[in-house]
Amino acid sequence: MKIAIGNDHAALDLKWEIADYIKELGHEAVNFGTDTPESCDYPVFGEKVARAVAAGEADCGILICGTGVGISLAANKVNGIRCAVCSEPVTARLVKQHNNANIIAFGARIVGSETAKEIVKAYLDAEFLGGRHAERVAMIMELEKKD
Repeated sequence: MKIAIGNDHAALDLKWEIADYIKELGHEAVNFGTDTPESCDYPVFGEKVARAVAAGEADCGILICGTGVGISLAANKVNGIRCAVCSEPVTARLVKQHNNANIIAFGARIVGSETAKEIVKAYLDAEFLGGRHAERVAMIMELEKKD
């Protein structure tokens, strides 16, 4: 699986750990984040990952900033994206199973590296359940057409 990963300056070290972990799991990590510790704007990287996922250039995405919230808000502005902030693995599993989230986000200032790895594994191992959940996801996606 090809996984787009993006980050801001607050998540530089955690990004590299997660990229290595993705590779250990047998997937490809494509870096869309900053590679320097200089202060930068997280919406830029949220959008880059979201556009790659929406265009099918990546199968899914992982975003990391200080809290995971700001970068996820930026990603969710791109049509076709369902990005959820996850601070523990149960939510990461459920957002894939129930919401078919195509990007997850978490905060480098919120979760440690081991929890981040558990979040990533839970998300990547989960599968969308479809059924009644597919109907709800379709309802969410219809919201993009109303504006």
